Amino acid sequence: MEIAGVHEELLSPIRLFRKEERPVWAASILCILFAATQPARAAEVVLEDATLKASFDTTSGALIRLERKSSGWTIERSPELAAPFRMHVPLADRRDNFILGRKQRAATVEKLPSGNQVRIQWKDLASENGGVLPIEFTATVTLQSGALIFAASVANQSALTIESIEYPYLGDLRPPKPGAPLWRRQMWYGDLESSEIYPHFRNDKGYWGVDFPMQTADSNRSLFCLIQSADQGLYVELHDPDPRYLVEYTFEQKPGVMESIQNRVPAADALGGTPVHLEFRATHLVFAPPKSAIDMVPLVLRTYSGGWQAGVDLYKQWRATWFRQIHVPDWVKDVHSWQQVQVNSPEDDLRIPYRDLVKFGRECAANGVTAIQLVGWNYGGQDRGNPSLEIDPRLGTWQELHDAIQQVQAMGVKVILFAKFVWADMTTDWYRRELYRFAAKDPFGILYIHGGYSYWTPTQLAGINNRRFAVMCPLSPQYRALAVKEFDKILDLGGAGLLYDEVCHHGPARYCFAADHGHAVPGYIYSSDIPLAKDLQKAASANPDFVFAGEAPEDMLIEHYPVSYFRIGDGSTPVSRYVDSEAPLVVAVTGFDDREMLNRILMYRYAVSYEPYNFKGHLSDFPKTLEYGRKIDALRRRYKAWLWDAEYRDQLGATVTADGHAYPLYSVFRNAAGKRAVVVVNQSPAGPIQARVGLPNPGRLVVATPEQPEGKPASDVLTIPARSAAVWLEQ
Repeated sequence: MEIAGVHEELLSPIRLFRKEERPVWAASILCILFAATQPARAAEVVLEDATLKASFDTTSGALIRLERKSSGWTIERSPELAAPFRMHVPLADRRDNFILGRKQRAATVEKLPSGNQVRIQWKDLASENGGVLPIEFTATVTLQSGALIFAASVANQSALTIESIEYPYLGDLRPPKPGAPLWRRQMWYGDLESSEIYPHFRNDKGYWGVDFPMQTADSNRSLFCLIQSADQGLYVELHDPDPRYLVEYTFEQKPGVMESIQNRVPAADALGGTPVHLEFRATHLVFAPPKSAIDMVPLVLRTYSGGWQAGVDLYKQWRATWFRQIHVPDWVKDVHSWQQVQVNSPEDDLRIPYRDLVKFGRECAANGVTAIQLVGWNYGGQDRGNPSLEIDPRLGTWQELHDAIQQVQAMGVKVILFAKFVWADMTTDWYRRELYRFAAKDPFGILYIHGGYSYWTPTQLAGINNRRFAVMCPLSPQYRALAVKEFDKILDLGGAGLLYDEVCHHGPARYCFAADHGHAVPGYIYSSDIPLAKDLQKAASANPDFVFAGEAPEDMLIEHYPVSYFRIGDGSTPVSRYVDSEAPLVVAVTGFDDREMLNRILMYRYAVSYEPYNFKGHLSDFPKTLEYGRKIDALRRRYKAWLWDAEYRDQLGATVTADGHAYPLYSVFRNAAGKRAVVVVNQSPAGPIQARVGLPNPGRLVVATPEQPEGKPASDVLTIPARSAAVWLEQ
């Protein structure tokens, strides 16, 4: 019997000891025995600068050691656990066929004349169940100004498809200090998601599906992933803002956890005779067909000191080299607010005849609300009939809708029309007649299907008669042309913009395997988002002030849908605001006295979207929320240079204490003149707090609040009432 390549008879003397009785030398012997089963290492090739030291084994080509020199963090520690790469190359009759880099011998491992590059090549790779395959894998690793850049290419001369290549590969990812927590963090839906990976590790993939606990984060959501400790981290970047295939940031805890409630990682170096280690690898789903050659998307590793902000700063530096946002009209750049209004739902409630939209326009104009996001105006209502943008005759005529939009906009209130192009309603005649041809298919030729959404009737709330969606394939030029034709109907109605709902995802589909869509098979669906956006922009080019908005577009899509609408919760991290201080970010407010959400909106420089009765009511339905929201916007207009036209710094550059303790609910802004503002929020309904703001070398400080906008000289300590906010302004 073998466990992880180590013979049972070699392990048995050590296993005689219980963990608590095991001598300290036992774990060392385990590692030695494990190392004995690996290819012998003749020597190392080292890349080193003032920041990093990276060592590569000349026999296997594996990265066997990675150190951050300034802090002494050994990121990759154990040569015996190192792996160069892994490939998945399924056979016709057995999909379980991997090429394990640990079992390969590199043909060349050489340091290039530049002195800061290593070139590694593997040839004729031995697979686990398919024999030796004529595949050549070449990697060039560059160390430049503290950045370790992994570029690779594969030449597949076999008759098989290489579905995935996992590279680079850290076989033993370690925290900066023993026992120190680690988290993985990445962008999604305006947030910086967080999941602990040490000393607790939750399995995200299902116990039935994996041998070891595993977590992944997808590049279609975030171009970077942070491996964050308390005071430093490792930044991982997919170095292409428009990647042509999916990459997963993959974490795997081997051999498992000690218990399955809190998912504690073993503290010992070995468990049951198997080394305890956390693997990190970038999984490139390349789908390289037989007789092909591809260049892989480069991956960049960099270290940093500080919290998540320092890691995101590295992303911002790279982003500045490629981000070019389309034109945004002046009203979107200024302090403004929205209302979202649903006209109809798929259960035929027919709430608002087109001619009555003028009433909503009057309410918005009277209350200083700048825009209406109009939802469910198309035939069948919201989430029915997609992607159709035909009017619904039950609500009125095309002329009535057109005229209502023009009347509302004449009041100074912009009308933004809601649409979806990611799905097709499978219950429509249009789908059965034509749209089915452009639906994305999986490797078995079966449609990817989204379950649809439930609306207010008991039947739908039970999921019985939901309108199911086929996931459409915008890689198809024909489907993109069809989507543009529907979009033209919004332009004809004269709306001020488009809100592309669910622009941020394609449901269960990542690739489309349909052979008749006019794209390579398989086609990476997310690579179609930018071409579709450009097609829509071209169609709207006659109106340069036309607004392109989307529901939480990924950061690489914000170039094309610069207005981002989303929802936040209590634990949301404002990463999109930190990435771009001036991005038009709009957040929903739904409560009848929603001071808590409005305070967050003030703190994070979001625009308000008023949504009484979950966007099915009037502004007059929640007067307390509206009144406080107007005060917040008035405060932002009054101190626009500090709270709107300023750089958002999250909590960098100031400290806040309340009642003698560090206080977490605040944000810092810095304007063009270098003057700072600190927004402090008291979310507690229980009572006031005594808050003190610490600013290095402050100028004259005044304090203002939504209720008392006139700035008053700041005292050392300010009492902030329950559910309120205060702003310290440096004059």
